[in-house]
Amino acid sequence: MNGPSPGRTDAEAADGPEGDHAEPEASPVEPTAVPVNGALVVWLLVASAFVMILNETIMSVALPALIADLGVTVGTAQWLTSGFLLVMAVVIPITGFLLQRFQPRHICLASMSLFTTGTLLCALAVGFGMLMVGRIVQASGTAVMVPLLMTSVIRLIPAERRGATMGMMTVVIAVAPAIGPTLSGLILTALGWRWMFWIVLPIAVLASAVGAHWLRFSSETRKLPLDVLSVLLSAVGFGGLIFGLSSVGEAARGQAPLPPWLPTIVGLVAMVVFVLRQLRLQRSGLALLDLRPLAHRPFVLSVVLVLLGMMSLFGALILLPLYVQDVLHETAFVTGLVVLPGGLVMGLLGPYIGKLYDRIGARPLVVPGSVVLALSLWAFTTLSATSALWMVVAMHVLLVIGLSLMFTPLMTDALGQLPGDLDSHGSAIMATLQQVAAAAGTALFVTVMSLASTGATQGVDMGGARAAFLCAAVIATVALPISLLIGKRTPTAAP
Repeated sequence: MNGPSPGRTDAEAADGPEGDHAEPEASPVEPTAVPVNGALVVWLLVASAFVMILNETIMSVALPALIADLGVTVGTAQWLTSGFLLVMAVVIPITGFLLQRFQPRHICLASMSLFTTGTLLCALAVGFGMLMVGRIVQASGTAVMVPLLMTSVIRLIPAERRGATMGMMTVVIAVAPAIGPTLSGLILTALGWRWMFWIVLPIAVLASAVGAHWLRFSSETRKLPLDVLSVLLSAVGFGGLIFGLSSVGEAARGQAPLPPWLPTIVGLVAMVVFVLRQLRLQRSGLALLDLRPLAHRPFVLSVVLVLLGMMSLFGALILLPLYVQDVLHETAFVTGLVVLPGGLVMGLLGPYIGKLYDRIGARPLVVPGSVVLALSLWAFTTLSATSALWMVVAMHVLLVIGLSLMFTPLMTDALGQLPGDLDSHGSAIMATLQQVAAAAGTALFVTVMSLASTGATQGVDMGGARAAFLCAAVIATVALPISLLIGKRTPTAAP
């Protein structure tokens, strides 16, 4: 704050509506920050976030082993994944405040420390309670990292290179959850479930050490007071929604601890009060989560399409393992291998699609991506109880190609067009809604499968799997007309 601080000026020069006039002020700072340290910082954050988000789905294949070893029920064990999503949905809205109040280095180190501590607790867990506490601590660290990564890309990388850089984030946002079941199956085949955490622990420690040494870029901060009431409303609102949606599948099997509508209604009421309070507080710049990004039409369109894509992705992650194991009667190891090619394809395509976005903009990529996504999910509805595994793999690869064409351009376009003082709040809004979409998609597809699987005493049958795939295909089809609303503006014309 003493003297000319580059943080706010850089952000406004790169993203603010007056960027053309502010460019001479930003040019002395941006060339030194980006080539020397910016790319290294982003790569460090990408690697850290990859390891952390991997844990969202790594437990899915391990649930049978955990049920037997810890002596818990299926409904209890699934909270190791659902609870992870729940905690992330509660913590992420606070990151908009944190990114304005503290330096990125401090936030990153706190995030990695929480994740490392949680991983150690999980590895040492002697019972379900300790394992659940470790997962909660892990999720608290993971929730902060994704908005930090998005905001750092917008602040450090010039507009003409953001697409390629955000392509790297595709690995984090989509590939890490996709390969989680594969790694879990491999580890469980050769080692016990605790090794899922012992293997990750030294990587987390190394990432923390490297981050402490290299992560030294600065950003202008403000001494904002923390509105405790907003934090409580956010926790009840987002937590109630995720808890209610996650309980729908359990309720369909008669295992829910509460009627799903109860926490869902409580969450919706708390969300309404939360939104009204943020609208009032943001007039004085004191909002916990500034909602002004939702006034930008390109941001809203991109977020809606990302949410539909996330529902399709997590729907596939839930549907495919159940279909392969319960209908095709394959092992957990084979199930993990089925989704591996799709995860690898998405990782390989991410950087190239990002570079294409830098050249041609979002619309030429998002529209065909929406078409491919819908076609792939409609193809899933043709599967039967005797379908070959190669067909499942091919359809999954087609699915992730469509998602790859959508995710990178949409996320880059959404955040790149916001004014510099709103980028941290925009990334927090997008990351929070992604968790809600993932939980909603999971709950919807599991419920449809459970209700339609009349011939299965446990798990699902072909009728339930086909009904769920049909539901996913309808959701993907809704994205088609919305994708046509994406503007033809090229990235270099971004404000």
